[in-house]
Amino acid sequence: MRTSPLSRRALALAGAALLTTVLAACGSAGTEHDMAGMPHGTTAAGSPSATDGHAMPGMDHEAPGAEGSGVPADNRAGYRLTATIAALPAGQQSDYRFTITGPDGKPVTEFAVEQTKQMHFYAIRSDLTGFQHLHPTMAADGTWGAQLAALTPGSWRTYASFTPNSGDGKGTALMLSRTVNVDGKADPAPLPPASTTTQVDGYTVTLHSTPMANMAHPMTVTVTMDGKPVTDLQPYLDTYAHLTAFHEGDMAFAHLHPETEAKNGGQGGPDLAFHAEFPQPGNWRLFLQFQTAGQLHTAAVTLKVG
Repeated sequence: MRTSPLSRRALALAGAALLTTVLAACGSAGTEHDMAGMPHGTTAAGSPSATDGHAMPGMDHEAPGAEGSGVPADNRAGYRLTATIAALPAGQQSDYRFTITGPDGKPVTEFAVEQTKQMHFYAIRSDLTGFQHLHPTMAADGTWGAQLAALTPGSWRTYASFTPNSGDGKGTALMLSRTVNVDGKADPAPLPPASTTTQVDGYTVTLHSTPMANMAHPMTVTVTMDGKPVTDLQPYLDTYAHLTAFHEGDMAFAHLHPETEAKNGGQGGPDLAFHAEFPQPGNWRLFLQFQTAGQLHTAAVTLKVG
């Protein structure tokens, strides 16, 4: 059956209108899907889509282990943390030696500088006490040595935060972890209740944030003394404060990256801005390190993440 020119024109207009409606519906559905599944600044290191594993240089929001959980482990993306000893003595300084091996099984000897250091090393007891943050030195063969201060008896976990500067993982920020036992009878301490404030060495540290798991949040930390703003914070690791967090129970790790770079010879405070992202809900123990008059202070506070 033949159709008239007028009929053909009407059919064409109707088809165009239908196509516009379908495309609009698809575009709307795609936008909702992208927002719902939008990554909040991180990609799991070692995943097919990972490039540097993080949205900002030096930021490490995920420790190895279960993807996206932050649960620590001694290997990820082909890299492995090995240590020469599994137990340490209590009450005395210890030389903890370890090596990072790459996907080829050989020790890694080239590392990128992150916040002025090639390696950031942490030790914390299973009850989230006894925090230590060190910057070990590396021998020519790739063996690192961390001088740990006296440890109390119990189960501890060590963390090595680094970015390879060669090989398959070049530019990928990684966090590897191992447990180490300290001789003696452990006396676990209860986790302090969640709070927005804590005190250290006469300073009051206040958190301004209500974070949710797996979502990027700005976090501001304010430092005061006797109710007055503290403005003489000295540069520490290229910023005015360093902030790390550990999850109660599985000891997952989150590195909360500072947003403000320290100026040469300048002083900072009282407000410190951080980019915060926690891979799990629950209680996190935060450790804020800042420096005044040449003295390093470490403030600890428990934060509830929804």
